[in-house]
Amino acid sequence: MSKYVERVIEDVKTKYANEPEFCQTVEEVLSSLGPVVDAHPEYEKVALLERMVIPERVIEFRVPWEDDNGNIHVNTGYRVQFNGAIGPYKGGLRFAPSVNLSIMKFLGFEQTFKDSLTTLPIGGAKGGSDFDPNGKSDREVMRFCQAFMTELYRHIGPDVDVPAGDLGVGGREIGYLFGQYRKLRGAYENGVLTGKARSFGGSLIRPEATGFGAVYYLESVMKHEHDTLEGKTVAVAGFGNVAWGVVQKLSELGAKPVTLSGPDGYIYDPDGIDREKLDYIMELKNLYRGRIREYAEKYGCKYVAGARPWGEKADIALPSATQNEINGDQARQLVANGVMAVSEGANMPSTPEAIRVFQEAKILYAPGKAANAGGVSVSGLEMSQNSERLSWTSEEVDARLHAIMENIHQNCVKYGTEADGYVNYVKGANIAGFMKVAKAMMAQGIV
Repeated sequence: MSKYVERVIEDVKTKYANEPEFCQTVEEVLSSLGPVVDAHPEYEKVALLERMVIPERVIEFRVPWEDDNGNIHVNTGYRVQFNGAIGPYKGGLRFAPSVNLSIMKFLGFEQTFKDSLTTLPIGGAKGGSDFDPNGKSDREVMRFCQAFMTELYRHIGPDVDVPAGDLGVGGREIGYLFGQYRKLRGAYENGVLTGKARSFGGSLIRPEATGFGAVYYLESVMKHEHDTLEGKTVAVAGFGNVAWGVVQKLSELGAKPVTLSGPDGYIYDPDGIDREKLDYIMELKNLYRGRIREYAEKYGCKYVAGARPWGEKADIALPSATQNEINGDQARQLVANGVMAVSEGANMPSTPEAIRVFQEAKILYAPGKAANAGGVSVSGLEMSQNSERLSWTSEEVDARLHAIMENIHQNCVKYGTEADGYVNYVKGANIAGFMKVAKAMMAQGIV
């Protein structure tokens, strides 16, 4: 490893020892940059990596809100504006009890390189709160979103920072957030948020975009190996928009998704999850706030409480839930079961040990910063439509998304192909994303 890279990683681990997720992603990204960094000694002279691992701005604030019984609650809100060298900050908002500063910084750091990979002019950011929307009424969610935006609005804007949805933040939450922003600003700046409803500036296929993009990326990986998705069985984790898009696109391309998971456990349906079953899942999730167990009860398939689906036999694994959902033992189980590829629909769903297992087994491993860039790509396309005050057809958006994911794959192959022909997609994605950000930072001086 480059001595400069090693020093920066150790400094981060020392300074932010209480932020394990952030330290994990910094080590994962920087450890693959050694040859590039050593080829540019000027990076060390201007402390490029030191500047790159520290956010440009961290905003932390209290969010007081009132429940339906008149009780007052206080949550913590965050916005980490990590790097704006190539465009306005861009990244989702996450509402979940697990949210803390370490996770926000990890996601913002990852987002910087993911957004760079898309080739769109957007920087990296992330935000959210430890508020849990599950079990809350619509009015409670509305009051929380209004309180959250009452502070956040002063730090964002169409040319400053453009949040979107993420875990726990769907169309309902984006609507409430935008309504409060519009009231506070007194202007119709609908480019300030993405993932909006079609009635006020949203883009077609945005809800499905992350899942569609993960499958398009996987399709490119398979093509590179002179193979296809046709007839492959796929274990999918997740129960939200990402998993929905993954299952829909897999089915369209001839693959057979056989699992889904939620907070309560996972289902295994050997007959495959077709469009009718998928429609039921979305109704269950979005209208009734139900659990994945109810799918098993309706269709008479296997349900395992409190577990993830990585012990089920499949050709491909597509984790689409949350960070660190595949550990080393589960990765070894997947390899033992003959999985040929893992494509990440979520952010950093595989632990470092799991990634080592995949790479040592020489299976096709597509990291999240590349494979799940479809969501932010279509968010960027939504920003373009808002700027033009136009709406594109679903076919046009889908075609642009497909082209972006193919381009990301090509860049990962360019930078990640090793001497034996094996494509190290982790290295390829990290270097490709890093190069654009580094060049922009170098051109803009010490800021």
